[in-house]
Amino acid sequence: MRPNAAFRNDARAKVTGRATYADDISIAGMLHAAPVYADYVSARDLVVDASEALASPGCVRVITAADVPGTACYGQIEKDYPIFCSGRVRSYGDVCALVVAETRSAAKAAAALVKVAATPVKPVLTIDEALEPGAPVVPSYGDTNVVTHHRLRHGDPDPVFEACELVLEEEFTTQAIEHAYMEPETAVCVPRSDGVVEVYGSMQHPFSTRRFVAALLGEPLSNVEVYTIAVGGGFGGKDDTAAAVCARAALAARLTGRPVKLRYDREWSFRESYKRHPYRMRYKVGVSSEGRVLAVRATMHADSGAYLSVTPWVTWRSTAQCFGPYVVDDIHADVYGVATNNVFTGAMRGFGAPQVNFAVEQLMDMAAHELKIHPLGMRRINMVKQDSVTVTGQRLDGHVVSMEDVMNRVVHEIGYRKKYEHCSFGKPAAEGSDELYGIGLAISYRGASLGAEGMDFCSCIINGQYDGSILLETGIHENGQGAESAMTLILADELGVDLGRVRYKRSSTSSIPDSGTTVATRGTVMGGSAVVVAAGQYRDLLSRHLADRLRCRPEDVTFHDDKIWGLNYEYSLTWEEAMRELFLQRVTPYAFGTFQAPPVSWDDTTGQGDAYFTYVYSCQAVELTVDRKTGKIRLLNVVAGHDIGKAVNRALLLGQVYGGVTQGVGMALMEDFAYEDGRPACENFDKYLLPRATDLPEMTGVIIENRDPNSLTGAKGIGEPALELIAPAIANAVFNATGVRCRDLPIRLRPEDLA
Repeated sequence: MRPNAAFRNDARAKVTGRATYADDISIAGMLHAAPVYADYVSARDLVVDASEALASPGCVRVITAADVPGTACYGQIEKDYPIFCSGRVRSYGDVCALVVAETRSAAKAAAALVKVAATPVKPVLTIDEALEPGAPVVPSYGDTNVVTHHRLRHGDPDPVFEACELVLEEEFTTQAIEHAYMEPETAVCVPRSDGVVEVYGSMQHPFSTRRFVAALLGEPLSNVEVYTIAVGGGFGGKDDTAAAVCARAALAARLTGRPVKLRYDREWSFRESYKRHPYRMRYKVGVSSEGRVLAVRATMHADSGAYLSVTPWVTWRSTAQCFGPYVVDDIHADVYGVATNNVFTGAMRGFGAPQVNFAVEQLMDMAAHELKIHPLGMRRINMVKQDSVTVTGQRLDGHVVSMEDVMNRVVHEIGYRKKYEHCSFGKPAAEGSDELYGIGLAISYRGASLGAEGMDFCSCIINGQYDGSILLETGIHENGQGAESAMTLILADELGVDLGRVRYKRSSTSSIPDSGTTVATRGTVMGGSAVVVAAGQYRDLLSRHLADRLRCRPEDVTFHDDKIWGLNYEYSLTWEEAMRELFLQRVTPYAFGTFQAPPVSWDDTTGQGDAYFTYVYSCQAVELTVDRKTGKIRLLNVVAGHDIGKAVNRALLLGQVYGGVTQGVGMALMEDFAYEDGRPACENFDKYLLPRATDLPEMTGVIIENRDPNSLTGAKGIGEPALELIAPAIANAVFNATGVRCRDLPIRLRPEDLA
């Protein structure tokens, strides 16, 4: 790779404002749409009266579930999510109608005239309420509010607890979090003359969106073509909701025969879009006098909200990584997803790991404090090492297990050992000072890609052009993270060509096969490996057909310095010459490559198996101060170290690290998507607190590279590992500053806690 390259293929378009987002698209004859919400948290016998709206100026049509030719409910796992609700209302975010009008203002005005009536039903608003015997059943399927249950059984912890020197029993909670992407959900749908509906939307997963659209229309997938365009942020949040927005606009386009745009206000997005799962985690941890964790029993409950979405997958990851990067011979875990009438929860960067890490990394510090063992020593005793067996029974022998090295690099960079000795632990260093100082850290291993959540594969197309330029396309979607840039760099290196020769092609669901969703930090490891496969096929094709011109055997042909070379560099062809030669031979310079992830395994009854084919090892440390009079926390310095396998685009990699830390700071100290009787307590960023630049400290990214043999590029990933550690690191630093242990997110310190 080009170690010092700072490359972004869409940089010029974005910094000049020329990048096209969904709301930038305008088509002659285009209609506009606005949603109508049911306005109940839980209700039955829903009735929608659109007569007054239909009579308003500019209103073209009001669409309800009765107009749906396909299925009004869909979902990635359970088909329970109402694109249009009817009869039963399960969430304040439920949409019951869509108003279509000549202008956006006319659509919004007409939407305000739609009358909705229903019979209220007592809502279920908390995990405890949902688990009560006889509680109203929220889901449309089944007879319980427990919508998923994962088990992990490794050894038997119960008899071991009696022999432990220390037994901790602790409870931790984390909050619901809004993704806070800059661009709200938007879709533009165009009915084509050949019967296909074109979809341009602010979404993360074109193929998932296509399934939602086709289900609502009741048409085959081939009737829907979803195009890739610029996306103004997602972080996991533009899947189900964004797909539903596209589906509603597509139905409006199909029913009216005209293009339709549906652009969400921020208030609609806050109200309807899914959030990060709030967790309640109860741990019982037994530790020996030497600091060895001997036994663990964990019980977790995640609030799934009104609809299932991807809760089984989120909670599965929490199960597989239920006690972080530590070896425990005797551990049982039960992880539940629980339905409530809150706005549903789904994918968000981290996907079930940030919540668990918040608990586990504090438990390690708590045990160390009780046993008077240094926090670093506590981790070294228990962390996974080469050939360790994880809590899922997986032996880590297929890649470099660098957990200790990563922690050591961060500890050295931030000067942890010396600074730890100066922590205040509730007592200011100087007499008369109200400033308390602390340093803390947290470590993790994160399974790369989907693991045993699903089937993992990706495809790539390379299409050589007559003039020597090259079109590249993969099944990985550009969500703003720089995936296209990474794929372009990988191909340029594989073919030995200048970057300017490669053009990443804007794809659609009709031009590249479905390669799965761009989630789980899988973009680079899966997409990049697919590029390597396709590039190998492309080189083989060219070598076979150009060897005679280069006066050598096909196996002697090499590709570098933007040329194609024969043996001993005696003869060479420019790419322009090579493409003309293939044209004369009537050979198509084209390659299609597919990469299948290495095998994984999982036993649902025991939670045992090879959960992932490789892991990313991470450590983050933070310095901070706490004002004893106000409780205000001020971050001073963050060092984040990650073994990402191989850096493809170092500048963007560091950007991902800093962005992930920033989101983690929000999770730790500020963000809280709260509800009041099932309704969101805030509807915009004026009341939803996010980190500002002034809230952020100096950050240092430490990149550790151990090429991964399971990835054809050697790269693993960084997107989610960057976010999942700073919250527990801050919590540990707060304790080391104040002596106060914070078990709930976001962290709130009151002056009376510090007196």
